[in-house]
Amino acid sequence: MNPALVIPAKKTLNKTLFERIGGKDAVNAAVDIFYEKVIADPQLKPFFDGVDMARQRNKQKAFLTYAFGGAPIYSGKNMREAHKRLVEKGMNSFHFDAVLSHLGNTLKELSVPSELIREATQIVKSIKKDVLNR
Repeated sequence: MNPALVIPAKKTLNKTLFERIGGKDAVNAAVDIFYEKVIADPQLKPFFDGVDMARQRNKQKAFLTYAFGGAPIYSGKNMREAHKRLVEKGMNSFHFDAVLSHLGNTLKELSVPSELIREATQIVKSIKKDVLNR
């Protein structure tokens, strides 16, 4: 992954967003809840037909750990390559925004403070053009 494609998490009082939201356990819980919401969403579910969700969850955990400042490198695919098939299937801004909403609602459900939710969603918004191959 090209780190330049992601706005890195800011450090506050020498702690990354990853640390401030609760570290590995929090990211793992958030991703698991997030994908339950995504799969339950009839607008998003078709994009995950045939996807190994355990593997997908692991990819997302690794990406968010990196994006939120919990890992120095991300060895997964770049965002354009990772989402190319989904864009070909019709994924657009509506779907991206729905995913972002599910992420925000998941973090809220986990009692993450609103300022950290805003920070997390800004990081994810920073990759929108790459995800949608624009």
